[in-house]
Amino acid sequence: MAILVAVYFAVTLLIPKPDSVKPEGWRLTGIFLATVAGLMLQPIPGGALVLLAVTLASVFGGLTVGKALEGFGDPTVWLVMAAFFISRALINTGLARRIALFFVRIFGGSSLGICYALQLSDMVLAGIIPSNGARSGGVVLPIVRSIAELYGSTPAKAALLGGFLFSAVYQGICITASMFFTGQASNPLAAQLAGQQGYTITWSSWFLAGIVPGLVSLAINPLIVMRLNPPEIRRTPEAAAFAGAELAKMGSLSLHEKILSLVFAVVCGLWVTSGVHGIDITITALVGSAALLVTGVLQWEDIRSEKAAWDIFIWYGGLVKLGKALNDTGVTREFANWVGSLFTETGWIPLFIVALLIYYYAHYAFASITAHILALFPPFLAVLAAKGAPLGLVCYAFACFSNFAAGLTHYGTTPAPMFFAHDYVTMKQWWRIGFVLSIVNIGVWSTVGFAWWKFLGYW
Repeated sequence: MAILVAVYFAVTLLIPKPDSVKPEGWRLTGIFLATVAGLMLQPIPGGALVLLAVTLASVFGGLTVGKALEGFGDPTVWLVMAAFFISRALINTGLARRIALFFVRIFGGSSLGICYALQLSDMVLAGIIPSNGARSGGVVLPIVRSIAELYGSTPAKAALLGGFLFSAVYQGICITASMFFTGQASNPLAAQLAGQQGYTITWSSWFLAGIVPGLVSLAINPLIVMRLNPPEIRRTPEAAAFAGAELAKMGSLSLHEKILSLVFAVVCGLWVTSGVHGIDITITALVGSAALLVTGVLQWEDIRSEKAAWDIFIWYGGLVKLGKALNDTGVTREFANWVGSLFTETGWIPLFIVALLIYYYAHYAFASITAHILALFPPFLAVLAAKGAPLGLVCYAFACFSNFAAGLTHYGTTPAPMFFAHDYVTMKQWWRIGFVLSIVNIGVWSTVGFAWWKFLGYW
């Protein structure tokens, strides 16, 4: 906390205030940067930190209480909340686990097939579950551990199968998080920041942007991991049999699972086609949640006890408003002008390449995708926009890259410590695989991805 206080006073007292920024706007800048530092250092939980920042913004940052709390009424915040509620129903009813077991039963005849099956499962769930921690921790990770142990692969015998599965499946989770608007909790935040620069990102446009390069990465990455961390067991017919037996135990779809399947399909369908019918995706998500409550698939107690959702409500809602307020002060524009003055002779293309690489590998310093996006997305976007770079290319590149950059380390995002803590992969292996795949992913998304976005007309 002392460091955060020092950050605030360093900004407000030691760094010269731009003439175009009012004193309260500069104090708000100090609060914002101290908050970003706090999300990295975590002296107290992120939600508590942001609530403190929102309070201080209304005391010192020139915002009224009503203005400071506006973020909690933002439609995107409620989109994330509704998606969390639907995801709780997916986990509680067992439908999410059934989907994962279904893919394992079909593709689980080999160690590579198991990896692809679990990646596909996570990809399907990422379309509506905005918590990569809930998807991986509640659904995917238990199946990975069960299959590894089925073949006698304990942490002491990780080379048999578990080491490969834990490292490859985690890397897939980072890719699926980048493929969907709801792939990870702070993706809507990136969309909000893009909107502040005048570029609109919707659920369907993000889906189209991510699907092609994402599928290519999901296809290639397990092959690379198999060379870097090869399993001794390559054929795994028992895994498919295990999945079949588990599905048999679960029996046929329950009434609640059938209702949930219908709601799941309708909500995703309306999200994909939102550009056609014009129904706001937040309304769609809230109607889906209400339908689950009315039919009894979801209980009000489930809503009340969804701690992760309410935690995100506090920190995400607070950050949405702080980010908007900071942009309104003109600080972001001044920063862009300053950086642009350092590259007066440089066009947007070399600047974009350098900025994207710095942005990507800066994630070694972050234990949170949210903190990464909050700290670096707005200034880099502002600088490149001022240089005349295509906003679509820049927005999707930075939004997507911040997700699979989390594969670099064993602390890059919430699922990372969950997987790493099982001790199937050493830190040296984890970082080596993460670095090699960073080169692969950057190569795939900057070629296939950029070309695909050009075809879509995004830039």
